[in-house]
Amino acid sequence: MSHEPQKSWELNCPVPLPVDGEHLTLAHGEGTRLTRKLIRDRIIPALGGGQLASMEDAARLSMPSKSLAMTTDSFVVSPLFFPGGDIGSLAVYGTVNDLAVSGARPLYLTLSFILEEGLPLALLERVLESISRAVEQTKVQIVAGDTKVVPRGAADGLFINTAGIGQLVEPVPPGPATLQEGDELIVSGPIGRHGIAVLCAREELALEPPPRSDSAPLARSAEVLRERLGTRLRAMRDATRGGVAAVLHEWAESCQATLRVHEAEIPVSPDVRGACELLGLDPLHVANEGTMVVAVAPGSTSDALEALRTTRAGKQASSLGKVVRRGIAPVTIVRALGTEQPLDDPRGAPLPRIC
Repeated sequence: MSHEPQKSWELNCPVPLPVDGEHLTLAHGEGTRLTRKLIRDRIIPALGGGQLASMEDAARLSMPSKSLAMTTDSFVVSPLFFPGGDIGSLAVYGTVNDLAVSGARPLYLTLSFILEEGLPLALLERVLESISRAVEQTKVQIVAGDTKVVPRGAADGLFINTAGIGQLVEPVPPGPATLQEGDELIVSGPIGRHGIAVLCAREELALEPPPRSDSAPLARSAEVLRERLGTRLRAMRDATRGGVAAVLHEWAESCQATLRVHEAEIPVSPDVRGACELLGLDPLHVANEGTMVVAVAPGSTSDALEALRTTRAGKQASSLGKVVRRGIAPVTIVRALGTEQPLDDPRGAPLPRIC
């Protein structure tokens, strides 16, 4: 009897899958009895029911405010499981974080699954369990969703698409276009952890200890900054694809100033630093999933760091640099020996499919 080679998403599941367990078929995505059974017996119970249980075509939402924020995202990370997280919790945290750094309190999520024929149902259940824990942690409600099944080989196991709605909370940070000379820059924790964790898991690099992703919700960190700083909080951005460098270049383009960072102040954990040196990567260009860049008014760094360090995601927050008059480049970095150099804008992803 011939056996198909194991899929990469099977190899990276942290719990062994049953050899004779059930698998998805194309019929699970055809809107018939198997579709209803999949949704009613597995997906809805795992995600807590609520409005999902009615299986209506649209959710009915009670909105506390007319000032709303909305975002959408898609998650195609490979492998599906990595040290520190998985595609399920990543989808929740990533969407919640986009709302939080925009000045909103996350309220509602939708989840759509694109499932590959042959995916073990036991693996799907583990992803759903992770989503459920992340939803409970972030206190958002999943109010709508969808499932589609595509032929074997068309989806690499599982893709997730999300939409998120949140209530904007005053004062809403005015954003990077308002940055001025003298404003100060902060990063909420050590950088590059998510990208390096995914890279090591994907390529099966035997680094000890294995780097762990920083995948985590940022809503509480954003909330304490708003409460502590008020109008002194200028902008927040989660540093995902392209890393911290991409955020800095986007902000410099918006405000037409130079953002100067200091190499000695950039927090990088020893495992990430070692992996980057080994692989020839700059941690500033490597993705994060629970770390944000923050801009505050002059003289506000101490208050911001004190507030951030009261939260789980911000315990290792650090000063990063400041906004200066437009000079030799949009973003510069002061190296350890005191020389100031342009910091390159990422031209391509050093590692694709990290979220």
